[in-house]
Amino acid sequence: MRSTFRLLASVKPVRFLEPGSPTGLTGLFNHPAPRSTLIYLYSSTLDKLKGLPETSVYRQSTESLTRHRLKILEAVKPEGYDAWAERAKKRIAEHPDVFNTPLGGVDHEEGKHVKTTHDGRTFVTTQLQDEPDERLEEWDGEAIEAPELEGTRTRAERAGQKDVAVERPGSDAKTVTWEPEPPLDTNQISELETQIGAGLIEEVIQVAEGELKLVDTMLKAKVWEELEEKAPEGQWTYFSHDQFTLKTQKPPS
Repeated sequence: MRSTFRLLASVKPVRFLEPGSPTGLTGLFNHPAPRSTLIYLYSSTLDKLKGLPETSVYRQSTESLTRHRLKILEAVKPEGYDAWAERAKKRIAEHPDVFNTPLGGVDHEEGKHVKTTHDGRTFVTTQLQDEPDERLEEWDGEAIEAPELEGTRTRAERAGQKDVAVERPGSDAKTVTWEPEPPLDTNQISELETQIGAGLIEEVIQVAEGELKLVDTMLKAKVWEELEEKAPEGQWTYFSHDQFTLKTQKPPS
């Protein structure tokens, strides 16, 4: 049913979904990289679950579902994925000074590429930086100086300008162009949605984001520990299937 909404939202059949276009569900738009995003979210969730005891029922059930969906995602690869993965590994190897720093990031024209490792998998995420709007910034009380005058500078004014163009080793941002993972076609996305069975792939991403946040809440609450006040006897006893089954009376002789 959900996949039908996506078809109805499309003006004409396409091989690849356009990122940001309507999915057919109000307020939900096509994700630009659903496969890599879900693999990152699921790997991060598995990493965080390691903070809970292995005996925790929440950890056991969440790990089982997460690994099941992760296996489905990794089995479906977009066209050209293997060649792209080799180029990505080569790019990281060519710039060890960038991707192996403690911060694991490199500045680029719109933000920063960050290398992370979760559950044994290596990811390079792109963190975009929004341009600040000066109209929304609060004035800090600094005096507004008059604009710089045009024209020829005096010898004293030119004395400090010679250091402006000097490159300072180690302080200049290094630019590395990162190639995104090839996109899935519509048939592959439909296949994933069918196998996962939880709605559109964008809905699955929303649930995965919520689960990742929920793990932090469970860790903070220490849900695996005993209750301070013991539950009343029988509170956690589930009803048996035949407890409320009506019994027919014996027919009269």
